[in-house]
Amino acid sequence: MSTYLIGDIHGCYDELQSLLEQVAFDPAQDTLWLTGDLVARGPASLEVLRYVRSLGDAVKLVLGNHDLHLLAVFAGISRNKPKDRITSLLQAEDADELINWLRRQPLLQVDEEKKLAMAHAGITPQWDIETAKSCAREVEAVLSSDTYPLFLDAMYGDMPNNWSPELSGLARLRFSTNALTRMRYCFPNGQLDMICKDTPASAPAPLKPWFTIPGPVARDYTIVFGHWASLEGKGTPEGILGLDTGCCWGGNLTMLRWEDKAWFVQPSKLKSTVEE
Repeated sequence: MSTYLIGDIHGCYDELQSLLEQVAFDPAQDTLWLTGDLVARGPASLEVLRYVRSLGDAVKLVLGNHDLHLLAVFAGISRNKPKDRITSLLQAEDADELINWLRRQPLLQVDEEKKLAMAHAGITPQWDIETAKSCAREVEAVLSSDTYPLFLDAMYGDMPNNWSPELSGLARLRFSTNALTRMRYCFPNGQLDMICKDTPASAPAPLKPWFTIPGPVARDYTIVFGHWASLEGKGTPEGILGLDTGCCWGGNLTMLRWEDKAWFVQPSKLKSTVEE
């Protein structure tokens, strides 16, 4: 019985299967943790969703920003961009089932026994674990409700970018969504910067990668995230693991076996492209 954690799949179904074959993954015994962004940019988002859904309780995933974008496209709120390569998914006969399953998935996974927390972009240093759980559950409740298109229509935007318990309504939901699915940089006080996508070596002062700012969650949990392919899994402090290594951009799909901290890598079968 092993626990495997995999970075952003982005529709790279063949690479996912090859990676799992390396360890003879058995969903009857093993558990798979996925950092989100299951879909978009790669060639087989439909196949990825069908497979991950088929795993049932053997998978623990979090939603990423591209997964939320897919929900918004399906709801008619956002435009289907050709570069996302999700048309076959949108037109599939089981699209309704897949979308309704996807929108009921969490934004945060926490295992108290393993002291492990996973969110697509990370966990803002302004939150403790209980606040993170509460804010994630609030977004999840809206996504799983019949009024979810109203939230998807309002989730786009970079403000507010500073946490306060006083936040409420759509402003609170938008902050939580950005912190869990889009965050890369913060100001030294933990305030989010939603604009910079540079590598840490090129980021302008005073911005800092969120994981370099001490926060209460990182003291007590190992934090696992994806989202930031240009890091190539490097440069994070001990106890914070970035697993997105840019498979859909021509990099690798990377997996960690939790129990013995063994790493497994599957090179992309796609031609390299530019990350956006």
